[in-house]
Amino acid sequence: MASRILITTDYLRPGDEVDQYLRRLGHETVHAPMRGRRDPDELAEALVDIDAALIANEPMTADVLARAATLRVIVRTGVGYDSVDVAAATRRGITVSNLPGVNANAVAEYTIGVLLAAARGLVRSAAGVRAGGWPREDGHELRGATLGLIGYGAVAQAVVPLARAFGLKILCTTSRPDCRDAVPLDELLAASDYVSIHTALTARTRGLLDAAAFRRMKPTAVLINTARGPIVDEHALVEAVRSGRIAGAALDVVDVEPLPVTSPLRTVDRIVVYSHLAGQSAEARRAAGIEGAAELVAALNGTPRFAVS
Repeated sequence: MASRILITTDYLRPGDEVDQYLRRLGHETVHAPMRGRRDPDELAEALVDIDAALIANEPMTADVLARAATLRVIVRTGVGYDSVDVAAATRRGITVSNLPGVNANAVAEYTIGVLLAAARGLVRSAAGVRAGGWPREDGHELRGATLGLIGYGAVAQAVVPLARAFGLKILCTTSRPDCRDAVPLDELLAASDYVSIHTALTARTRGLLDAAAFRRMKPTAVLINTARGPIVDEHALVEAVRSGRIAGAALDVVDVEPLPVTSPLRTVDRIVVYSHLAGQSAEARRAAGIEGAAELVAALNGTPRFAVS
């Protein structure tokens, strides 16, 4: 049965591989790429007469879903689905799926990349040269340092062999038996030279890295976040870095994206903010598009593989 499908993920375009796949199956595609923040009214209007949606980080609130009378399926072209009110979707009979592990390799490699950049001060060095200087500040080698992984899903597991190749020691917070170096969070924070977040955003993890957490960390420690912005209390982080409580942070995700011009994160030299690129390799994007389209079709047929509702 043909369906109208809304596609908002910005790297999926009319005529591409995903579009052709869906159209070959007889579906009608409607592209409304999300770039930056999207007004809920705009999203609700885009969902009129739509049967299924392949989405980015859209604000799929209860109000938006209540106005999407024909919507039956939502598929996130990624892992996190915290922008979707899953309970509201379930009440309306809407299937919500994500794509677990689809960008794990991309995020793992990126994590190591920003970790290296932080350890060697590469962003500050490049900025100094651009400004006419020639910075020569010492960096740090990774070998022998300890990397603490908060969460132990597909991404964190993919980080482990890469980190060990650099000689990093690994700690993790998990009840899973496959992490042989699992410790309580407080112990991980106290022992780690680098703390990398790889857990989902939930009511329990919102604000998990707060002022109390930063007080437990080493003053030489660096925080890395490639998961979700609200897991970190940004005001507490700014104060922790400014005061020297911790050495710095590399954030690929922030509470509000794009980062507001008034954000205090912009004012601290040793906090580097990237533009939510961890999962955005060409390979991961292609896999997410193809896997997302396949999951959407399966869900329309009543056989979703990765339903979260």
